[in-house]
This record gives sequence, C-alpha cells and structure tokens, in this order.
Amino acid sequence: MESAVVWLLCAAPLLLILAWGFTGDLTANPIEFVLRELGLWGLRFLCLTLAVTLLARHGRMPRVMRYRRRIGLWAFAYVTLHLLTYVVIAHEFDWAEIATDIAKRPYITIGMGAFALLVPLAVTSATAVRRKMKPRAWRRLHRAVYLIAVMGVIHYFLLVKADTSSPLHYGAIVAALLAARIPLRALSGAPRSRPVQQ
Repeated sequence: MESAVVWLLCAAPLLLILAWGFTGDLTANPIEFVLRELGLWGLRFLCLTLAVTLLARHGRMPRVMRYRRRIGLWAFAYVTLHLLTYVVIAHEFDWAEIATDIAKRPYITIGMGAFALLVPLAVTSATAVRRKMKPRAWRRLHRAVYLIAVMGVIHYFLLVKADTSSPLHYGAIVAALLAARIPLRALSGAPRSRPVQQ
C-alpha cells in the first residue's frame, strides 16, 4: 500500500499535466508550459533524490531509502519527457535546428549534457546491472547526480530571461542539500580515520 501511494505521488504531476491538456488549461502557449512543467518536476525529483539520503541518515527515517531509486527513476522520466517534448513537439524532429540550438544556446547545451550524464545512472539503477558492477564503481558513478542537479539549476537559470527568483531558490536548495553532505570534521580540517561514504 505504501509503495502504491509513493508511485501515485510521483505520477501525480504528469497526470495533472495530462488532465490540463484534456481540459484545455495549458495556458496560451501550451508547448512552452508543458516543457517548463516537465523540466521543473525533473529538477524537483532530483532534489528529492538528494534529500532522501539525508532524511535516512540524519532524520532517523531509514525506511525512505527503499524509495530513493524509484524517485530517481521518476526524475529521469520527467527529464526524458521534457527532452522528448522539446525534440518531438517543439522542433518536430528538425535535427538541424536542434543542433543549432545546442551549439548556440548555453542552456540547451547544459541541459543536453545533464541528460547525457543522467542516462547511465538510470541504466545502472536496474538491479541486474547493479549486481554486475563493483559497489565502489557504482557509488562513484552515481555521485554524478550532484553535478546533474547543479547543471539542472544552471539550465533553468539561463533559460529564465526576466524573473530569476525561482531558479535561485532551487539553487539554494541544491546548495543546501550538497553542503549537508560535507562531514563536520572535513569542515574543521580534522583527520579522518576512514573514508566517508557520499
């Protein structure tokens, strides 16, 4: 039951966007609206993925760790839908125009780079693939989520032309989530007796 509730909560934003599409409530510029919403939810789920570990480790909520992979995969799903909307609907598979966008618009370049980094994380989230990898290599690979979250914020910031308050808020959230992973003894310069897992 708990698992089904988590699944529904993760799917709810997508279902809401679909409902708005059926009722004609996607604003005067529906393509831009859907692009923005899918991208934002991808960033939000990335933030949730980062927060889950902290909740389990410092919030005495170890049960939430069982949902970290699912939340991470939903982040990948929303980012993928964001990209597909851009390629299929906004540009109708015009690869020349898309290539020009990637080359000339930094926020597109960064967004594509973040997606490229996210793909291996999604692939190696499968249990069968993870079992074939060495644990240290798997952890090292999945630390890329920190960089991906930062790139997602930069992508959003460069996209916004006027009011940058929203991307700055997300930037503060990501910065706080990453800073919380720095061990206190590392900040104080004290020696460590053993490596600290990320």
